[in-house]
Amino acid sequence: MISRRDFLQVGMAASALVGASGFGNWARLAAQQRLTQDQLLEFDTFGNVTLVHVTDIHGQLKPLYFREPSINIGVGGNNGAVPHITGADFRRLYGIADGSPSHYALSSGDFAALAQAYGRVGGLDRVATVVNAIRAERPDALFLDGGDTWHGSYTTYHTAGQDMVNVMNALRPDAMTFHWEFTLGSDRVHEIVEGLPFAALGQNVFDAEWDEPAELFPPYKMFERGGTRIAVIGQAFPYMPIANPGWMFPEYSFGIRDENMAAMVEEVRAAGAECVVCLSHNGFDVDKKMARVVPGIDVILSAHTHDALPEPVIVGDTVILASGSNGKFVTRVDLDIRDGRMMGYRSKLIPIFSDVIAPDREVAALIEAERAPFLPQMTEVVGQTESLLYRRGNFNGSWDDLICDALLSERDAEIALSPGVRWGPSLVPGQDITREDIFGVTAMTYGEAYRTEMTGEFLKIVLEDVADNIFNPDPYYQQGGDMVRTGGLGYRIDVSKPQGSRISNMTLLSTGEAIDPARAYVVAGWASVNQDTEGPQIWDVVESHIRKQGTVTVSENTSVDIVGT
Repeated sequence: MISRRDFLQVGMAASALVGASGFGNWARLAAQQRLTQDQLLEFDTFGNVTLVHVTDIHGQLKPLYFREPSINIGVGGNNGAVPHITGADFRRLYGIADGSPSHYALSSGDFAALAQAYGRVGGLDRVATVVNAIRAERPDALFLDGGDTWHGSYTTYHTAGQDMVNVMNALRPDAMTFHWEFTLGSDRVHEIVEGLPFAALGQNVFDAEWDEPAELFPPYKMFERGGTRIAVIGQAFPYMPIANPGWMFPEYSFGIRDENMAAMVEEVRAAGAECVVCLSHNGFDVDKKMARVVPGIDVILSAHTHDALPEPVIVGDTVILASGSNGKFVTRVDLDIRDGRMMGYRSKLIPIFSDVIAPDREVAALIEAERAPFLPQMTEVVGQTESLLYRRGNFNGSWDDLICDALLSERDAEIALSPGVRWGPSLVPGQDITREDIFGVTAMTYGEAYRTEMTGEFLKIVLEDVADNIFNPDPYYQQGGDMVRTGGLGYRIDVSKPQGSRISNMTLLSTGEAIDPARAYVVAGWASVNQDTEGPQIWDVVESHIRKQGTVTVSENTSVDIVGT
């Protein structure tokens, strides 16, 4: 008799066979200009349970451009493992042809040219079409939102997330978990969650005073689908008070809490769960470790690190799937649950090509209604770009370089610091820059652009601390996003070194002089987690800078020397 592990291996092959790179034959058909919505949605239905996953939408209602990272370094046991493989190496690993739609959707090379050929991606009206099509085939499919939803755009900032709440409610998810949502502040989060028509889950969201589970965020919910009892356990971002301002949600503590996760798995199994799904916002490497240390999880739907993988990663008996960000992908995974166990799976990462997938009319109308009050302000053209503007990369992105340039010039600083967040759409050369575009890479509830003095010694401490949050070999200590972006400051980083020893050769770029540990430098930055930070909002700083430039050009950034990879 075939073993469960053999079934899972069959499942892995089936996932790949849904098509090259998990997409199907749409890549070849698109090259022949015959790609259709039906081909993107084509799926060989499998088993008796269907999960649908979206995550890290970051307030993006409309189609957009989004470039995947060209640098994504893994350390320790994750060095050279997905998702830490990019560009041509990624395409070779998954058999992706250069110039194909899957090349454009999943990797960074030739992005501007391919964007002209294949157009924009995402748009929640297109996501709705995909979700509805899956439901038409599997009416009881579970639709799950991995969080980072009510944040990251002009309209989410000005409505305190209500625009995304309204649109996502129209898509009818069954459950969600959280991260950036908490930066709306506890009162606003409470107001929204209490009115949600679906489950708001977080087994690791605890009352900070009593160190017990927070009542507003149940750890799990049981569902009966396909004749099967399914437990969905929520896992909010574990490091909220470290990566974001804890004073905005002082009632709560977080953490990975893998012992509590194990207890929840045992509890739902004892209650009759035949399938256990973790709806996670840990980040991919953290999810891989959790799958090793917590037995009994069948599927982890991963989020936070914005990885888009055309095939699942298998850790023991756990299937881990990553669904990208910004509404660019929808994951469908079908499960075969029999005799109280998961016996196999089939999955597909569905790219949301906006020119191919028709918008759902009702959701499209709702999106336009949500945006209408703000259209004159947010569509105002501020300038134009001659460069590809993008966010992702471990150390820098051209959007971040532009933000740092704005901080240096508008705040009269020697050095600029910008947070290494992953969210924000891309702009292609020749595209207008609107106010909405600027908010798409800066919109947060603590966007004050400070101006202060820091010694060279303190600047090194900042860089070392952030580097350890990213490159600690233990995923449970990787508590940040990407590396803090620097303007006016160059340095060398050896990612193989231990904490406190990674950063060297710090240089003030304006003079070429070595950073003096004892000297105070004028530093401008934004997104401080400290309460009562003062300064103009970062989007106003960036808008002023772009207006003065008219047309912006961002040169290649060579200020960070990376070794030890």
